[in-house]
Amino acid sequence: MRVLAAVGKINQAPSTFHPCEDVSFGGVLLALPALLSCGLLRHGSRFFTLPAGYYSQTHIFMTMAFMALCRIKSIEQLGYTAPGEWGKLLGLDRCPAVKTLRAKIKDLTAGESDAWAAQLCEDWMQEDPANLGVLYVDGHTRVYHGKQTKLPRHYVARQRLCMRATTDYWVNGFDGMPFFKINRAVDPGMIQVLEEEIIPTLETQIPNQPTEAELKSDRYRTRFRLVFDREGYSPGLFKRMNAKHIACQTYHKFPGDDWPEEEFDNVPVKLIDGSEADMALAERGTLLGSKADEQLWVREIRKRTKSGRQIAIISTEWQASRAEIAGPQFGRWYQENFFKYGRQHFNLDRLIDYQLEPIDGSTRVVNPAWRQLDGQIRSRAAKQARRKAKLHDLTLKGQLTSKRAEHYMEKAEELRAEIEEEAAEIDQLKSQRRELGKHIEIGDLPEEDQFMKLATRSKHFIDTLKIIAYRAETAMARLVREHLGKHHEDEARAYVRDLYTSEANLKPDREAGTLTVELHSLATPKANEILRHLCAELNATKTTYPDTNLTVIFKSVSE
Repeated sequence: MRVLAAVGKINQAPSTFHPCEDVSFGGVLLALPALLSCGLLRHGSRFFTLPAGYYSQTHIFMTMAFMALCRIKSIEQLGYTAPGEWGKLLGLDRCPAVKTLRAKIKDLTAGESDAWAAQLCEDWMQEDPANLGVLYVDGHTRVYHGKQTKLPRHYVARQRLCMRATTDYWVNGFDGMPFFKINRAVDPGMIQVLEEEIIPTLETQIPNQPTEAELKSDRYRTRFRLVFDREGYSPGLFKRMNAKHIACQTYHKFPGDDWPEEEFDNVPVKLIDGSEADMALAERGTLLGSKADEQLWVREIRKRTKSGRQIAIISTEWQASRAEIAGPQFGRWYQENFFKYGRQHFNLDRLIDYQLEPIDGSTRVVNPAWRQLDGQIRSRAAKQARRKAKLHDLTLKGQLTSKRAEHYMEKAEELRAEIEEEAAEIDQLKSQRRELGKHIEIGDLPEEDQFMKLATRSKHFIDTLKIIAYRAETAMARLVREHLGKHHEDEARAYVRDLYTSEANLKPDREAGTLTVELHSLATPKANEILRHLCAELNATKTTYPDTNLTVIFKSVSE
């Protein structure tokens, strides 16, 4: 077959399975029905073309998805595994070599990977409309440790440092499932990204939105609700989105004084996992906005914790109850869990290649000279604050101590003179900062400050495959949780991760048209019982192995 592919006699090698025992990573084939259901091979021929060769587009997509599920975190890491064992999972003699796989990915990403990801996102939304009433939006900083370009610095909360990074804005469903992301090398902030990119995308992709007639007949009806953190706090944004019947919800940035304890009632709040929790909630109407054209009345809902601390939420959703506002806001950790899990298990932050791309010269960034002056002003202002504290201490000692009062007052006068001199210098620096202007176009930057952005085409393609793998794993984990219980999500995910890396026997039967994937007995009777249940659920899908006529049958040796 390889010779025929090399001389152009065949377009791709067919997947041909032979009886095999103890195939490494054979358990990952259990994920095949979920991967296909999540759209792994859907729309591929529409958006991608691959030159004729031994490995087909199906082989490449399945290899990448299996790698993600088996925690093979990079293409180079695949080179340290047995290629023959991976080939058996594809019905081939071996999987692609690292060099070949990189070349194939380069060919694929020359296609419309962005359009493919958008189409999959639309499909996921069509398949799960009940999960679209509330959507989470959050920015995730992806640190860049390379030296090819000087990316702008971002504050990385998880490391508490300002580091060179790029920002990905993720949109997730109410249950934390990812839909799509938007990358910004120069981050203009969540407010601008929401208004210019995320919301226009959602307006066209979310199904079953109210018609214009329905919205006109009910001024409080909304298309959907967005939940985000304080970075998206903007009365102007809330008012503009309210005019479009799009509800926004976040934490109050300036909550003011605590409310009286007697205003709070214990309200049962339904959580994302289906359970309920009692929360002490209170509500008032609040007028936001200091500018007349941005003022808007919103709902302010506060939760009082056991320690007495009050957490303020503001929302432009008027038809939901207090509990329906509080539940999604305090369920934002589902999206945070996705970021954490994606970094740890799917290497979400990994740099795929080292290519760079130019940035539009009209893009505005923070002026480096302004930033340098701003840093000097902040540093001097901090020193001034310490001097003023010391001056207050000296003055107080001079007033209270009779013996050394004159000494303290002399020191205080010296310090007061230093403070006045430093204040004049700070005012001069502030004047220089105003003249410079905070932002500047990239094209006007000095040559030493010029930078390029990281290429996103390959990264976006690989991340879309990882989203598919994450969705498939989540679907399988939900089946496992039926036996473990709804509060055992971590155990369910650990269980399916172990399945993916377990060995299996492959038994094709061409006459019957089946491919039996037989997993070895697991460590405990309960684990085997769950596996039998999982196999029964997967067999009910009657999945056909791609590009073959073989129906895949899953079973456990313990049966």
